[in-house]
This record gives sequence, structure tokens and C-alpha cells, in this order.
Amino acid sequence: MPAFPVAAESSTRDARLRGNLRHATRTIRAKRAQAVAELRDWDRLRAAGAAIKDHTLRHLDHYLLRLEREVTAAGGTVHWAADAEEANRIVTDLVLATGEREVVKVKSMATQEIGLNEALARAGVRAYETDLAELIVQLGGDRPSHILVPAIHRNRSEIREIFRRRMAHWGRPAPEGLTDRPADLAEAARLHLREKFLRAKVAVSGANFMVAETGTLVVVESEGNGRMCLTLPETLISVVGIEKTVPTWRDLEVFLQLLPRSSTAERMNPYTSMWTGTAGGDGPRAFHLVLLDNGRTDTLADPIGRQALRCIRCSACLNVCPVYERAGGHAYGSAYPGPIGAILTPQLRGTASALDASLPYASTLCGACYEVCPVAIDIPEVLVRLRERVVEGGPATVRGERVVLRPAKGHAAERAALRAARWALERPNALLAGQRLAGRVRGVRPRRLPGPGRAWTDTRDLPELPAESFRDWWQRTRGAGRAEGARETQGFQGDTP
Repeated sequence: MPAFPVAAESSTRDARLRGNLRHATRTIRAKRAQAVAELRDWDRLRAAGAAIKDHTLRHLDHYLLRLEREVTAAGGTVHWAADAEEANRIVTDLVLATGEREVVKVKSMATQEIGLNEALARAGVRAYETDLAELIVQLGGDRPSHILVPAIHRNRSEIREIFRRRMAHWGRPAPEGLTDRPADLAEAARLHLREKFLRAKVAVSGANFMVAETGTLVVVESEGNGRMCLTLPETLISVVGIEKTVPTWRDLEVFLQLLPRSSTAERMNPYTSMWTGTAGGDGPRAFHLVLLDNGRTDTLADPIGRQALRCIRCSACLNVCPVYERAGGHAYGSAYPGPIGAILTPQLRGTASALDASLPYASTLCGACYEVCPVAIDIPEVLVRLRERVVEGGPATVRGERVVLRPAKGHAAERAALRAARWALERPNALLAGQRLAGRVRGVRPRRLPGPGRAWTDTRDLPELPAESFRDWWQRTRGAGRAEGARETQGFQGDTP
């Protein structure tokens, strides 16, 4: 992957992608805002979630050992993986030991992070994604671009074409005459996946949380496909980052309120699956837990950067980020896109590559991500810290990759535009005339600007012009009342003690 500015320069030129992202992210964040507003103690919940995470991270060694004891006592087997290579080897060996060559998968960021599907494929094992959005991505030979909605960059017509062209290569083909109605697409996916669930002997999952108190793992979802994977196969292998640990069930209660409202804008997730080891005759007969480090211990050593390990993967920060909304998730070159990816990926992988060194700069530092984060991760603070690390890294900093703006020519045009803006802002009558003229000709708004403005509209949609300027609206709706109020106030000034 190239540096973020290079990848983003390409993705922002895709008008369809920008349209898909704009529609989806604005819809999700509006619903989230409504769900959060229902709780008067949201700020207290948020502070509690951050405090629980910070306490757990400070004592992570203690809670991980307790988790291992409880999982083992419940009939499970715990494996420790220092990096992606070791985790892939452990999972591959466990699958091959069963004699199976197919696995079904629950949506998992950790397995995407380590490239598990590719590692299994090299060993002759085929992994089937069962989350609807992950299925779309897999059938399309694509990569996820969002934490919550991996196929957010696709619209319904694109999904229909993917199903029609690719489903037969992976199993049951798409129904004849498939339309792009959401209900029809969901039904096609359900029929396609059912045979996978009924045939699979091995499943691979992640987990949203691990309760050290009892050795219980928790997966929350909206579709029910995860529960099918967690209950039907004979062998269950869960790959989970060590930071997903919470001390007790009482702590878990806080996160089961924070996560659904921040991610899917629901009061609670439709499916919350929990399992503790194995139980005779119910669920998998063998359970393996692979605890993944892969840079997390190094991240924990930074008192500022360790905030990233609080993340509960809700994706709220992506949905409010102006950079993500325009560039999309693929430009981040990681399983973790958006603001959280800009601080988590460089800490997990280091900043030696051009891509990883550029990610801390993939932000305007506007702070919207911090405002919506349910565990109060100060993402702008971590971004600044990582920028310091990149600058201090010397040879590891690829400065030419970070700077992709057109040099002298672009700066000259920018200065000319600012001079023109200053001239207009210093002359209220000229500004008012220009606003009114723009309002009258709004119907002939061009799709792209000419001259130097062309570069701007290559990667952005030209905003809609309002029919009325703010100044005219204010004068029409508030002007008379405001003047009358001023006269009344002036009349009482003499009586004021």
C-alpha cells in the first residue's frame, strides 16, 4: 500500500464511492445521536467505560492469567500468540488436526488484522465469511472498508451484481431474477449460507469481550449468523486481542450499554452470545482461545498511545470523520480504518513504512472522533503524539510520501483565492451582491469548477447553493423583531439603577 495521501488522492476522485459513504455515514451517525440522547447518564457511562478499561490495562497481566485459569477450568484450551505469524500457525494447525478443509467464520477484526483467511488458504483450508457485509466483501474479492459495515462502500445495485456473478463460485448460486431490494439480497445470502452452517465442523470467531472472572467470551451482533457459527460446529477457535479483557460481569454491563448505542444505534444488540468453555451435548465439543498480542504490549508501554487499547470497535469515530467520509476505508491500508486506525495501526505495526508513517497525518484534528467515542479515547492527542514519533524517527520518516500536494502552482492559486476572499469580505455590499447573484443562478451550478478550481472539484462534490443567504434570512426573520427589542431596551436605560 502507498502512503495515505497517495491512496486517498485516488479514492476521493471516485464520485460513486463518495456518495455511498456520505449517505451511509450520515444516516448512521444521526441514528446514533438519537439513541445516545435517550440516556441522561451517558457521560457517566462513558467515564465508567474509560475507567474500567484503564484499570484493566494497568493490571492486564493479572487478568489475563485469571482468564486463562477460568477458560482451562471450563474445558477450553488457551494458546498465546506473540504476533500474527504465530497466531496463524496455531489456528492453521488446529484446523488441520481436525481433518477438515473448510471453516465458517464470525466477523472478526483480529483475524483480518493477522490475515488469517490468506494463511488458511495457503494451507489448503477455505474460510467462509458469514456476516452479511463480510460475505459481500469476500464474494467481490474486495477488502473491508468499515469496522461495523465492511461493505459500506457498496450500494445495493453493486451488491446484486456481486451476488449474481460470484455466489455460484462459493456455493449455492443467487436466485434467478434477483433484485436489489434489501429483503431479496438478505434472503439470497441466507440461502447461500445455510448450507455452510449445516456442513461446517470448524468455526473461527473473535470476541467483543472476555470476562476474566469466569472465562466467558462475548460476541454481539445483529444478524444471528455469528450464533450459528458459535453453536453448530464441533470445534470453535476464537482469536482475540488481549485488550478485550474485562475483569467482571459487573464491568461487562457497562459496555453492553455503550457498544450497541454507539455502533448500531440500538438499545441492545439483537444477538448477544456468551460461552464459557465447553458443555457436554451443547455447543462445540472443543474450544480453543488464541490470545493475540501482535504489538499490543508495545502499545501499552506508551502512557498516551495506550488509550487506543480502550477501543471497543464501535466505529462511531469513522461515521463522524470528514477525512474518512471522503477517502473511504481502503486508503488506510489496514483492518482498522478511520480515526481509530490512524492511531492503532501505527502502534501495532510501527512507523517504518511510508503508509504507517503517514496515518497519523490522516486527520484534521477536529476532535469529532473524541466527542463520540464511548470510552473517551482522545484520538487527537494520540495523533499528535504519533506525529512526534514519526518526526523523531529520522530515516523511518518518508517525507516525500507524506507530501503529495502540488507545490508552487497550487500555493499560488491558493494565495490568489485568499486575496479575492479578503477583498470581498472587506466590502459588505460586494459580498451581499455576490451572494444574491449566486442564489439566483443556483440552478445552473456546474459539476466541476474551471481553471485552478478544477483540482478542488476533482475530489469533492460542489456544495449545493442555498436559495437565500444567511444575512437575507436573518433580516427577513429576525430583523424587525430585533430592532423593536432594541428600541424597548433603550427606553428603559434611564430607569436602570
